[in-house]
Amino acid sequence: MKVSFTTKEYARLLELVHLGLWVAGARPDDPATMPERYADLTQKVLGLAEPFGCADLVEADVNGEYFLNEKLTGGVAQEKLDAYAEDVFWGELVARLAGRDLRAEIGAEAAEAEELEPQHEVALTEHEDTYWREFEAHGIDHLVVLRGGRG
Repeated sequence: MKVSFTTKEYARLLELVHLGLWVAGARPDDPATMPERYADLTQKVLGLAEPFGCADLVEADVNGEYFLNEKLTGGVAQEKLDAYAEDVFWGELVARLAGRDLRAEIGAEAAEAEELEPQHEVALTEHEDTYWREFEAHGIDHLVVLRGGRG
């Protein structure tokens, strides 16, 4: 199979590699975090940077291992990662707090059932909506952690 990319397309592919590796646990500043599952493929893709006109986005270390440089990992890619982290944070916070509240209302066993009863689905959605409205209006400014449990 033969694949061809324009320089712009290949640069976007490198951005996708970076974003995917970040989500998989790899950090550009720590080569030891590269998931073994993706290491060989990553090296193969990054090794094509020069022929595709993107040598300025990839560097090699003293061992000849390729890595994406800051020109690619900063800028647009960093903005995408920041937006992703923000979305995940708020979504998880709302889901976990709403789930906690539902468990407190109906019991852990019922709340963690394979499928919620329709009225429990409604209650969960109401909890989520309440948290979304609060966090959209105030962020975490009104969030309080009671050490040792509920007060």
